[in-house]
Amino acid sequence: MVVELVMAAAAGGAAYLAAAARVVKQYERGLVFRLGRLQSEVRSPGLTLVVPFVDRLRKVNMQIVTLPIPGQEGITRDNVTVRVDAVVYFKVVDPGDAIVRVEDYRFAVFQMAQTALRSIIGKSELDDLLSDREKLNQGLAIMIDSPAVEWGVNVDRVEIKDVSLPETMKRSMARQAEATRDRRARVINADAELEASKKLAAAAREMSDTPAALQLRLLQTVVSVAAEKNSTLVLPFPVELLRFLERLPAGHAAGTPAGPAVAPAEPVASVFPESGGTSGSDT
Repeated sequence: MVVELVMAAAAGGAAYLAAAARVVKQYERGLVFRLGRLQSEVRSPGLTLVVPFVDRLRKVNMQIVTLPIPGQEGITRDNVTVRVDAVVYFKVVDPGDAIVRVEDYRFAVFQMAQTALRSIIGKSELDDLLSDREKLNQGLAIMIDSPAVEWGVNVDRVEIKDVSLPETMKRSMARQAEATRDRRARVINADAELEASKKLAAAAREMSDTPAALQLRLLQTVVSVAAEKNSTLVLPFPVELLRFLERLPAGHAAGTPAGPAVAPAEPVASVFPESGGTSGSDT
């Protein structure tokens, strides 16, 4: 009889332990509701015991939750219709408040994030949504975290994932960017032309003081053209060079090496009768 009682007690104890034993994982915390009333003690990870048929253990996940927010349409402050989607990272810091103060803290954070996203779209301009997202992310986090603190939830951060624009607005922005680049190219080209004109003016002043430099420059041009292996070579002589040679004394012109190079001046002068130069017979 004693053995049977011991075995019955052991079986009853084993059944009680099986009904009372609960396992709380490392990333969870346990809340015990005894006859519907929340107990102040929060059960830590590991094996814990509850009173069968009296206590009810509610496990709360303490990990960071990634909650995607679907695209929300809105009109920006500068009257542009956009569609913005985001993602919210939050975690439970007070398991008791997360279970008691709000029915479903995940759904509550989701709805608050949608409302805050629509609100931030209406308060911002399009340029802010495209270029200053860090500031908008901080604003969204503050708007969501303020009511979430009462629910025992802490919003870690909020990130705007994408901003969708209408096709007409995309084309307008592309044209604007193209016009901006074209304007910059024109300004750079104008600066280059101004710099080149200054250099050419300085070179012209130097050549006016030394006419022989103009002839040397002409010979360099001839050498450059001849290097291309052309079958026909057109050799232009500036009228100013011919006038300079006319003003030289006869003995000086004959003694210079450049005299034979400009000897056939008559055909060249006849090609440009409108230039106001002297005739070929005078030369």
